[in-house]
Amino acid sequence: MTENYNLKDISALIVDDYSPMLEIMRGILKEFGVRRVAEATSGTKAIEELSYFPADVVFTDYMMEDMNGLELIQAIRSGQTSANRFVPIVVVSAYTEIREILAARDIGATEFLAKPISGKLVFYRLRSIIEYPREFVEADSFFGPDRRRREIDQIAENKRKIEYEYKTPQRTVIREN
Repeated sequence: MTENYNLKDISALIVDDYSPMLEIMRGILKEFGVRRVAEATSGTKAIEELSYFPADVVFTDYMMEDMNGLELIQAIRSGQTSANRFVPIVVVSAYTEIREILAARDIGATEFLAKPISGKLVFYRLRSIIEYPREFVEADSFFGPDRRRREIDQIAENKRKIEYEYKTPQRTVIREN
C-alpha cells in the first residue's frame, strides 16, 4: 500500500483520550514507517506537546474532555499556540453526521476520518494530504485549508473573453393521457 511513499521522516501527533485508540493509531503509523509519533490524551496536552514536537500531521479525536478536537484546531489555526498553523489536521471521530463533518471542515480540519478506522483509510488520508495539498485561506472569520474540494480552473483576467459552450439540458416530457 505504501510502496510509493517513504514516510520515515514524517512526524505525527495522535490526540485521543481513549488509550486503545492511541495504540491502534500508533501501530498503523509505525507500520507505514513513521518513526516519530507523539501522543496526547487531550487538546490541552496536545498544545503542550506541539510546543516542542513539530508534527507534520495531527490526528485528533473529535470529542475529548477539557478541550475537544475542534477547540484544538481553533487554537492551532488562530495562532494561539506555538504550533505550525498550516499543519495538516485529520479529525478522527465516531460522530460522523454531516453536521460534525462540516463543523470540523469549517473550523479548519484538513481531513475527516470516521471510526472505526483501518490502516487503509489512514493511508488514504495521508496520501490525500501529500498528493492533493490544499491552499490555505485567511479571512476575517476563518483560517485553514480551502474548504472547496473541487479543482478550480484558472480564469483569464477578462472573463468576457472566455468562450463558453452552452448546452441545453436534456428534458423529459411526460404527457398524461
